[in-house]
Amino acid sequence: MSGIVRHQSDSRLSRAVTYNGVAYLAGLTADNRSAPMKAQTEEALKKIDGLLKLAGTDKSRLLSAMVYVADMRLKPQMDEAWTAWIDPHNTPARACVETRLGTPDTLVEIMVVAALK
Repeated sequence: MSGIVRHQSDSRLSRAVTYNGVAYLAGLTADNRSAPMKAQTEEALKKIDGLLKLAGTDKSRLLSAMVYVADMRLKPQMDEAWTAWIDPHNTPARACVETRLGTPDTLVEIMVVAALK
């Protein structure tokens, strides 16, 4: 069994944790919270790409995704960005729920789990 490795950690959380062949990413949001849903989603997905690479994997190895949206009426914009980004031959199990997020202008937060290469 391999050890636990934590990436980009601070006193609150680690952005990514790998253990036993699996990478667990924290929920990621856009820095530009004045952007519309699609752009916020694209920024969060770009951050996911970077953390997956840091952990030693990529989006083709996603196992699951949890997408949190502030307003379900904006979900089609999130889905547009998601569909353009996701590997269509390796789609993960995914759920999308509406909830209040960390700030009033945060529209989307995405958390993923991926198998390591």
